[in-house]
Amino acid sequence: MRTRGNAAERVGGGGGEEVPGWVTLGLFGAWVVHDAEELLAARYRIPARVPELRERFPQVPDRLWREMAELDVRRFGVAVGCVGLVVAAAAVEGRRTGGRSAVYQSVLDGFGLHGLVHLAQATAVRGYTPGVATTPLLVLPFTLAARARLRRAGLLRPARSGDALLSLGLAGVATAGAHLVARRLTARGRG
Repeated sequence: MRTRGNAAERVGGGGGEEVPGWVTLGLFGAWVVHDAEELLAARYRIPARVPELRERFPQVPDRLWREMAELDVRRFGVAVGCVGLVVAAAAVEGRRTGGRSAVYQSVLDGFGLHGLVHLAQATAVRGYTPGVATTPLLVLPFTLAARARLRRAGLLRPARSGDALLSLGLAGVATAGAHLVARRLTARGRG
C-alpha cells in the first residue's frame, strides 16, 4: 500500500522505472567536477600553449590568440559560473519533471556532446586541453548512464541528428553568452 507521503516523494517515469536524483541533479554535480578541472587547468595551460598553437594554426584570428594569451582568470571564472546557472536550472527542472523536461534532456545531451568537442580539441593540439581529463572519466560515462536510465524509464526523447546539433549549438550559445556577460561584469568591477 502506497502512502500519501511516498507518492509525494516519488519522481517517476512515464510508466517505467523511477528516475533517481543522480540522473537529473547529477548533471549539475558532473558539470561542477568537469568545470573545476577546466578552471584549474586554464590558468596555466592556455597561456603557456598560445605561442606553439599560434604557429601551428596561423588561420586563427590574432584577436583570439591575444585573448587566450592574456587569459583573465576572474572573467573566465565568472563565465563558468554563468554557464553553471544554466546547467543548475536545467538539472532542477529535470528533477522537478522526473526527467521528462526537454530542456533538461537538451542540456544533458549538450553536456555529453561538448565532451566530444574536448576530445577533438585535444586531438587537434596533440596534447592536453582543459576539460579533456574528466571527459572520458566523467562527462561521457555520466551522459550515457543518465540517458540509459531515462530510456529504461520510457522518458528519453528519440535521438535525431537535428536535436544533437541543436543541443550542441545551444551549449555553444550559452558559453558565448556567458563570456559576454562575464566580460561586462568584470569590466564594471574595474571601472
